[in-house]
Amino acid sequence: MSTLASVRAAVGTVVDPELPTLTIEDLGILRDVAIVDGRVEVTITPTYLACPALATIADDIRAALAASGHPDALVRTRLSPPWTTGWITSAGHAKLAAAGIAPPPRSLPILNEDAVTCPQCGSTRTSELSRFGATACQALWRCDECREPFTHVKPH
Repeated sequence: MSTLASVRAAVGTVVDPELPTLTIEDLGILRDVAIVDGRVEVTITPTYLACPALATIADDIRAALAASGHPDALVRTRLSPPWTTGWITSAGHAKLAAAGIAPPPRSLPILNEDAVTCPQCGSTRTSELSRFGATACQALWRCDECREPFTHVKPH
């Protein structure tokens, strides 16, 4: 019989398909892992209601658990409270920056969104190029110092 810690470790390895730099634990969408009457139950909260990656994430969780001996795991979605970028872990912030993606600010509300830090050179002289990036939770920015474009995870 697996321990809760080993089950949580298996689930914690699942990466977000849209931000594969992060695990679902780093991203903060992994809400709960429990063993109820011998069955693993996992609860996740999507980054937003219409998240197109939600089904893939649930499938990946079930596959990770099946590989660790839990083929009948249940994955639940909880929408309340809604996910916020404040749930991204410190490790997640560091991984985003290391991948060249500007993480969202640690606290909301944002008083000066123009102070997005360039993940390449560290300058705060940056400009938003497009409110819309590769996914709904990302925007495209450029550093006014080093001139490099970069993705910024939008705060919400």
